Amino acid sequence: MADPRQGLARRGEAAAALRLRQEGYRILESNHRSPLGEIDLIAQDGDTLVFVEVKTRRASRGGSPKEAVTPRKQRRLSLLALEYLKARGLLDRPARFDVVAVSWNDEAPEIEIVRNAFELRLR
Repeated sequence: MADPRQGLARRGEAAAALRLRQEGYRILESNHRSPLGEIDLIAQDGDTLVFVEVKTRRASRGGSPKEAVTPRKQRRLSLLALEYLKARGLLDRPARFDVVAVSWNDEAPEIEIVRNAFELRLR
């Protein structure tokens, strides 16, 4: 039996990708995996490469989805982004971290894009 949280997360990522496209982002990759972990979405916004963390919750549950992007998670995402940029020879390219918070209710998702949500964090 499939984990309902995984289904909700996939729906949230799809909704986030659609909203980002509507905002002018170009989605380059979804669910980029490496031994260090996973980046939900990698997109381009103008000349900037954007590493996107999508947090999805049911609207009825307490707490904001973006609160789940803890300093520890930020550090891991920073390491993943550096690995990605280095492997592709893109270390001189402008890059940032965005968080997309998806709160899902019975009808449709409520989506908030937090641009430049945090700085590169290596400690």
